[in-house]
Amino acid sequence: MQSQLFEYVCLVLIILALVMLAGKLRVAYPIVLVLGGLGLSFTAWFADIVIKPEVVFFLFLPPLLYEAAWQTSWKEFWRWRRVITGFAFPIVILTSCVVAVVSHALIPGFTLALGFLLGGIISPPDAISATTIMRQVQVPKPLVSIIEGESLLNDASSLVVFRFALAAVLTGQFHLGEATTSFVLVIVLGTLIGLLVGLVFYAIHRWLPTTPSIEVVLTLVTPYCMYYAAEHFHYSGVLAVVGGGLLLSSKRHVLLSFRSRLEGVNVWTVLSFVLNGLVFMLIGLQLPITVRQLGSTSLGSAISYGLLISLVLIVTRMLSAFGVAQFTRLASRFITVAVADPGWRGPVVIGWAGMRGVVSLAAALSVPLLTPAGQPFPYRNLILFVTFVAILVTLVFQGLTLPWVIRQVQPEEFDNTLSETQQELLIRQTLARESLSFVQAQPGANPYLHNLRARLQLELGSSGEGLAERDAQPAGELLQFHQLYADLLTRQRRVLHELNKRENLDEDRIRKHLTLLDLEELKLREKQLPTTP
Repeated sequence: MQSQLFEYVCLVLIILALVMLAGKLRVAYPIVLVLGGLGLSFTAWFADIVIKPEVVFFLFLPPLLYEAAWQTSWKEFWRWRRVITGFAFPIVILTSCVVAVVSHALIPGFTLALGFLLGGIISPPDAISATTIMRQVQVPKPLVSIIEGESLLNDASSLVVFRFALAAVLTGQFHLGEATTSFVLVIVLGTLIGLLVGLVFYAIHRWLPTTPSIEVVLTLVTPYCMYYAAEHFHYSGVLAVVGGGLLLSSKRHVLLSFRSRLEGVNVWTVLSFVLNGLVFMLIGLQLPITVRQLGSTSLGSAISYGLLISLVLIVTRMLSAFGVAQFTRLASRFITVAVADPGWRGPVVIGWAGMRGVVSLAAALSVPLLTPAGQPFPYRNLILFVTFVAILVTLVFQGLTLPWVIRQVQPEEFDNTLSETQQELLIRQTLARESLSFVQAQPGANPYLHNLRARLQLELGSSGEGLAERDAQPAGELLQFHQLYADLLTRQRRVLHELNKRENLDEDRIRKHLTLLDLEELKLREKQLPTTP
């Protein structure tokens, strides 16, 4: 036990070193981690580390999905909902069908049911790598929002396809009507369970006497409760976490105190970084184990199958991206859409950002060793190897070339969002204007209040750096001023939430200013001001 723990401690230290190396090389760290794990897999010390599917699905996946849902802008998610759901459901199913037909025709003895099983495994792209790369180069925010939104849903749809295909292989039967009904129930009821569990935790946060530490721990427990509750009833745990996470994320301003929001961000940032680092490193470590399990299939044939199917994945996603763009143009004639003409540059970037990740490998590893009749599961080892090759090819090849593609294509802004500078000026001026109106309505001749009024007037005129730097000398007027300032912060939060309803403002900018208000209130707390969260 101690040696195994020390092994993982060393693995975390190696991850930190590789992430720093990725920063120096200006390469997305998931690519460096996969290649680093690949190199470590040939050493004796780390050669026997194996990804267990239950560890990924029940330990890693819930918090990673929850953190992604928490960071996703609901406003952006809803705005691009048609594109996101198009990539997350129809295109995942289409990709599964294409992979099924190609693998059935390509691999001798590979049945169509096995093809659908393989398609369900490798159809969902992993967005962590894509969004990491996109943040390193100039790319329009809507493209990042679409990729992030897609990643929240495509795992669920692919795992449902995987589940039905696996049942078809094991039983030899498949009924389209039953499968379609079950597909809808798994998705809808999984989401509803997540929302119900989310409401329970919402009530706990809102009406029980919690502390910041308790609230942060509750956020860590929440995704596991959502996932396990849905999986217990054989519905989609992934969509339960996504649905519940989006619900609670949209209520964060009333759900958590300012201190809990600040502490929770730090905890979740570190946790997601470590979990993401481990899963990408573990992907690379699986190569020798996967090769050893090939059995009767030759390594050369397995590599050729993997490369051809990887090519099919890339081409299918590129064509699907252009298909969604064309469908959007057609739909704009009948309904109101976010962008009537997406052009060709955005679809190229979205299509090329289809890297596969750890969910695919975990799904492949969860294929049972034996059938109910006690026979070895057909082609299990080849499915594992093809999955690994698809992950390696798409993650490394597409991941390394994605920045070049973005620079060559130069996707244009296709929404009405203001520039970052304009958004900053608009937010600051609106806050200063509303704050000045609030302060001017206060009675009395408090000198601190007079000072704040003057500074707000300056802020409104020049959009300067801050609202006020306050004297810390204890006095009755100063305490009155602090209480007023706390009320002003509450008013400013309401103003920011109203601003967030505007289409031309990015929610990330709003969240930045909300965090600044939380920091301001933290300063008041340090002075033992009896404010309310």
